[in-house]
Amino acid sequence: MYTASGYGIHGVSAYARVGLETGVIAASPHKLILMLFEGARTALSSALLHMRNGEITPKGEAISKAIAIISSGLQASLDVKAGGELAQQLHALYDYMSRRLLQANLHNKPEYIEEVARLLGELNEAWEAISLSPSPQAGDSSVQAAGLAAGYGKA
Repeated sequence: MYTASGYGIHGVSAYARVGLETGVIAASPHKLILMLFEGARTALSSALLHMRNGEITPKGEAISKAIAIISSGLQASLDVKAGGELAQQLHALYDYMSRRLLQANLHNKPEYIEEVARLLGELNEAWEAISLSPSPQAGDSSVQAAGLAAGYGKA
């Protein structure tokens, strides 16, 4: 029988962590960005749930996780020099999102979290559309150019 102190809950958690780590190691840079979007949106959904239930500590933890993903993941992966104006605009947008989430946490404003979730959703859809583009032929770098325009390095 599995117990919380045995392989049960901890084993499942470890298994999930190994699966995530394996997915990250095997992922392309493009897929990593999609994973960051997914992680941030999941954290925001959790934050909304905790906020609506009046659970202050888990709400703050979920918001902090979303901010970390946005600033240390998405924003930090931008190459503003290579990405030019689009990368600069994304950098400013990620900055805005992080500030908005801090305000949401401080003032208990679910609409601020919903706003950031919507913005991330739109960016996620655009980034997914890049992967749905026909795969580039030899010498055709349209997908790579789209990733570079966003300043994320090689798409």
